[in-house]
Amino acid sequence: MHARAKKALEIFLKEDIGRGDITSKLLPRKKISARIISRQVGIVAGVQYAREIFSSRKCQVRILKKDGDKVNQNDTIMTITGPAYSVLSCERTALNLLSRMSGIATRTNYFVKLVKSTKSRTQIYSTRKTAPGLRIFDKEAVEIGGGKRYRVSLDQMVMIKDNHLAVSGSLLDIVRAAKKRHRRFEIEVESLDDAVMAAREGASIIMLDNIPPREILRIIKTLKHLGLRDRVRIEASGGIDASNVKNYARTGIDMISVGKLTSSVLGLDLSMEV
Repeated sequence: MHARAKKALEIFLKEDIGRGDITSKLLPRKKISARIISRQVGIVAGVQYAREIFSSRKCQVRILKKDGDKVNQNDTIMTITGPAYSVLSCERTALNLLSRMSGIATRTNYFVKLVKSTKSRTQIYSTRKTAPGLRIFDKEAVEIGGGKRYRVSLDQMVMIKDNHLAVSGSLLDIVRAAKKRHRRFEIEVESLDDAVMAAREGASIIMLDNIPPREILRIIKTLKHLGLRDRVRIEASGGIDASNVKNYARTGIDMISVGKLTSSVLGLDLSMEV
């Protein structure tokens, strides 16, 4: 497990427990067993982190459903054995993270299946629209659900967007500045002309932001006609949801980024029973 993740889990626990679980301290000092169960159908994600939370407080954990597994209502995901105080004081932190990650994985998997039903090679990607402090977990959950992740942080790849253009004043100038320093860069465009320019200037990825499928087809057709399509990956973003994702996939783009996978999370309904 990555050191950053392990450190984050300890911070999460301390946030919830504070100076001590004063309610659980009222209970007899005894060893108990509990199980985490699913209340609905979904894809499990975050099992290793839930296990680490309990294990850090000297509990024994048995995994019954691993990351990426489908669960049905009342399926047991894991069992926990340990001191009553430890099990109960870890309960909410483990459930919160497991529920969030499983919700993200479940929704991502739904989008992935919608795209696959079109026989398209388009892939679903996460964005940086994640909860502060939870990015490594949110991004991993998307991957567990069958999606892809890239640009976890701003230092990983240049992505030139509208606000960068507002500061620079010239899309061509900032693109050429990027080429001098970086081998790979992405450009957000809003028109056919800008898409052609970006491809000619050597962009690795062109993001078509809030552009409807019909216009995307026209852009791709033009890039093919100019012999530029194979040089660049095409990404669609903005306003894409379950109702229209298949229409975007059918255009032949390479990537669809969906911010709502991690920005509007509906956690999977889980509970722990002693």
